[in-house]
Amino acid sequence: MSFVQRRRFLWILFLGGLVLLAVAANATTFSRLRFEELVNQATAVARLRCIGVESRWENGEIWTETRFETVEVNKGLLPGMVSVRMLGGSVGNLYSRVSGVPAFRPGEEAYVFLWGREGEPFRVLGWSQGTFRISRDERTGVERVTQDSAAAPLFDPQTRKFRHGGIRNLPVSIFQLKLRKALEEKRNVLRAEAQANENEP
Repeated sequence: MSFVQRRRFLWILFLGGLVLLAVAANATTFSRLRFEELVNQATAVARLRCIGVESRWENGEIWTETRFETVEVNKGLLPGMVSVRMLGGSVGNLYSRVSGVPAFRPGEEAYVFLWGREGEPFRVLGWSQGTFRISRDERTGVERVTQDSAAAPLFDPQTRKFRHGGIRNLPVSIFQLKLRKALEEKRNVLRAEAQANENEP
C-alpha cells in the first residue's frame, strides 16, 4: 500500500470514527427527573454567575471548566467561587459538543443543581435538567427562569414515551417558592425518618 493510499485509508477511518461518535452522542437519552428529584439528589443548589470558561484536552477528551461566582445558595454549602467541570468544549479549531451538556457564557446567571464528591470538581446534576437560565425582561425588569431541558424531549419512565416538559419562563419569585417547598418537603421526610428510627426498640 502506497503512502497516499495509507493516508487516505487513515482519513477514512478517522472520519468514520467521528461519525460513530456523533451518532453515539446523539443517541444518549435521559430519563426525566422531577423537580423534587433534582432537589433531593443535588449536593448543592445555587444561583450562580459565570465569570470564566476554559477548555482543555485531558485523556483524549475535551473538558471544560466553568468558574462561577456564587450569588445565592439555596441548598448545601458553597464557597464564593465555584468550579464546575463538564465534558465538551473547544480547543483551538476543534470543537466537541455532547448533547445535553450545558455551556455557559461569562456574565450569564442561572440556578444550577450541582453534584459532587469532596475533593472533586462539581458537575451539573442531570446536565440540561439541572440548569435553569435566568433572563430579565428589559421593559418590566422581571426575571424569569427556563430549564435547559424544556426545549428537548426526554424519556418519561412512567409513560415509557418521550415528551417535552420542564420549567419555561417562570418568574424567579415563583421558582424560589417552588424550590423552598421542595426543600421543606425533603426536610419533613428526613425528620419523620429520624423520629421513626428513634421510636424503634
